[in-house]
Amino acid sequence: MTRQVLRGLGDSLAIAAGYVPVAFSFGLTAVQMGLGAPWAVAISAIVFAGASQFVLVSLLAAGGGPLTVVPTIWLLNARHLLYGRVVAEQLAQARPARVRPALAFGLTDEVFACAAARLPTLAPAQRAGWLAGLQAGAYGAWIAGTWLGAETGAQLVDRIPLLQEALQFVLPALFLSLLLQMGVHGRGRALWGAAGVTLLGLALGPAHVAIPAGMLAGAALQLLQAHVDEDGDDE
Repeated sequence: MTRQVLRGLGDSLAIAAGYVPVAFSFGLTAVQMGLGAPWAVAISAIVFAGASQFVLVSLLAAGGGPLTVVPTIWLLNARHLLYGRVVAEQLAQARPARVRPALAFGLTDEVFACAAARLPTLAPAQRAGWLAGLQAGAYGAWIAGTWLGAETGAQLVDRIPLLQEALQFVLPALFLSLLLQMGVHGRGRALWGAAGVTLLGLALGPAHVAIPAGMLAGAALQLLQAHVDEDGDDE
């Protein structure tokens, strides 16, 4: 188990390299919106949900209450229900079985992308340990990046004004690199569906609704394609 955890930690370096600047941006944003550094780190430690955290602090800064904030964050993270099913199938033989719910907390978009590509290549007994290591590395990088952004971000932006604009491109670049790592063969329908729903959503509503809708559409289309392929193989 320890060996697989270390392998997962090693494989998390690519995710961590992208997480640190994105989390740095979140820590900076949280402080600029009036939250202290401890609150910024606490949000990252408890929520650990990337884009949802930016929406969370924006809603809080605008005076949103629990009845507004909580349902919005749940909606943004609803796509993890689809992620969880895919990963749970790969962990069906994990021992002890109680580790599977614990691994659900660390299932971010980037972790899922890496896990979906690597878990099928591992022996069933190795998967839970590897995924735990992958998630631990990603989680640690996210917390560290948030702390750095909250504590030092304002000073760095004052010295380098272009830094804040540059940080806006880190998250899209991270998603693109993970998409290329997973490969696009056989996923064309899901990609085009996700892009179409997202663009339609952007034309009709805010980005924090359009982007999750596109993700859900793409995930649903890929699941549908997987079922079609399985039925074809059975025949």
